[in-house]
Amino acid sequence: MLMFDFSSKSIHSSDVLQGAYRLPSRAKRVNSRVEPAQFTFDQRIEYLRAYGGHCMSYSLLQPGMEYFDMPGKGFIGYRSKWGAKIALADPVCDEKDRELLIEAFMTRFRNVGFVQVTEPVAELMNQRFGYYATQFGIETVVDLESWTMSGKKKQVLRTAVNQSRKKGVVIREGCDNTSYRELSEKWIGTRKIKNREIGFLIRPMEMPYQAETRKFFAYLNDELVGFIFFDPVYKDGQIISYVPNISRFSHSFRQGIFYTLIVHAMEKFQAEGFKELSLGLSILILHDDDRPYESLILKNIERLICRYGNFIYNFKGIDFTKSRFQGQTNRFFCAHKRALPAVKLISLVKLANVF
Repeated sequence: MLMFDFSSKSIHSSDVLQGAYRLPSRAKRVNSRVEPAQFTFDQRIEYLRAYGGHCMSYSLLQPGMEYFDMPGKGFIGYRSKWGAKIALADPVCDEKDRELLIEAFMTRFRNVGFVQVTEPVAELMNQRFGYYATQFGIETVVDLESWTMSGKKKQVLRTAVNQSRKKGVVIREGCDNTSYRELSEKWIGTRKIKNREIGFLIRPMEMPYQAETRKFFAYLNDELVGFIFFDPVYKDGQIISYVPNISRFSHSFRQGIFYTLIVHAMEKFQAEGFKELSLGLSILILHDDDRPYESLILKNIERLICRYGNFIYNFKGIDFTKSRFQGQTNRFFCAHKRALPAVKLISLVKLANVF
């Protein structure tokens, strides 16, 4: 049962809908030094379990995040860079309270942007707040109730699984020893961006809180050759899905260990009664058709980065791998005030630890 604080100083949704609530003037904001109440960690987890239905909701617990909390409603996770507040994912709240929470956040911080929000939030940002909402990538979701390994396009999955079984790969769920850290370090050294993890848009492998994550490890002759960590996706206090946010593989075993691990986990989740599995976000994979509220100048820049920036990040390769599972794709957006938010775009790249 969520424990909410309905204090007399709370902002009410009726005030916003009836136009009684207004963004305070600059003078009023400057004179106001009262810091808003912060949730305890347990309270934040409580909201997450109730409303953490975004595939990146769990990633909001990563180190370095800041939070805008509204008692009785929910919270927004964000990071600060060069005077801007960049909010990550959808607000963690009931859908009916999104507008109220976003408006309160924008009242507190005028220089804000949003990244990896769902289409309903993108439309809200445009229609209610006049922001551009430009596609930033896609999420791939697999229907576990109907998913099978059959079909021509899934031949690569069957081949990977069969090769792994033939070679004697064993997959175990649970907690491995520190060898997974050693494998991770070697794996990072083979990436486009070496010697450091991508951050913010992808949560780090090690987090202080990892309750209800699922970890699958693949071994060949007792040597760890790959692993995937799945984060929970919540609704109404229950886990409704998982998303593979951390994956590492040994280059000594190239027979599609990612496919083998994902298929193994999917079959287990199917048996446990889960209806779907999110494969997570593919950054800068964009649809050809454009929404009227998108900034075409920003979207075309994103297309160029995706086309020519593979030396920075494997945009197309990651999407190609996920496409083999034949899931449904959903658009994800960034919301921004200016048609070309150059400073915020550079801030986002910096927060992501690209340079």
